[in-house]
Amino acid sequence: MTDGAADAAASGSRTRRHGRAGRDLRAATLVGVGLAAVVLSTLFLLRPAFVALVVLVMVVAVWELATALGTRSVAVPIVPVVLGAVLMLAGAYAGGGSPLMVGLGLTAAAVCAWRLGDPAPGYLRDISAGILTSVYVPFLAGFAVLMVRADDGDWRVFALLAVVVASDTGGYAAGVLFGRHPMAPSVSPKKSWEGFCGSLLLGTGAGVAVAVLAFDGPWWSGVVLGLVGVVGATLGDLGESLIKRDIGVKDMSSLLPGHGGLMDRLDSLLPSAPLVWLVLEYVVTA
Repeated sequence: MTDGAADAAASGSRTRRHGRAGRDLRAATLVGVGLAAVVLSTLFLLRPAFVALVVLVMVVAVWELATALGTRSVAVPIVPVVLGAVLMLAGAYAGGGSPLMVGLGLTAAAVCAWRLGDPAPGYLRDISAGILTSVYVPFLAGFAVLMVRADDGDWRVFALLAVVVASDTGGYAAGVLFGRHPMAPSVSPKKSWEGFCGSLLLGTGAGVAVAVLAFDGPWWSGVVLGLVGVVGATLGDLGESLIKRDIGVKDMSSLLPGHGGLMDRLDSLLPSAPLVWLVLEYVVTA
């Protein structure tokens, strides 16, 4: 075999393994199944363990985002942000929405106070990044913790996961098979309108199934659940892509083989959490 033929064969092998999305699909699938097993087992068997898992994941996600921002000389005040993340999530599980809101306010104040001790320039830049990180990661995740407090909290969180995973899966499959028209080429060139249609189709189907089977709700409430989940997941994906493009990184980290970092898996879930919580609370189970 000539060198050119060998290179072509190797390239073809990588393409088959990574797929058109540029990921190692085998590694991504194995990691995804493992993560799903851990999340679902703690969710349905021991809720405090699930909350502890959420806290741990959010702390790592805060570190990932702070590290990525640091590549552009943005110094997130990591100590108050991490402590605030624990406070918000633990408070949300123990007391509901009020401690979550109070925790966010205390975290913002602590970020401003902490940064006062550093004479380096960029005070406004750094506290803005710290508050953004606190809102984007632990505060949004707090709505998943609010869901799990309910009597049927395990199924509420499952509804969030099901709709978002279905949205991502439908978008990926439709985008790979039919994607021709970019949705936001300057932000995420691989995200297409055809993929968005796939997200709508599968995400709405998952929403209807969960609403009817898990909550005995009307089918139309499942349509609402699916639609808001897909919109939140899509906006979250585009939002994180914009952040990564702005700071010049492909992934937030290399922690998860085939996926990137935890933030690269949470990008769709985090903005969807408050939307799904709202629909479940006031539409599906009302």
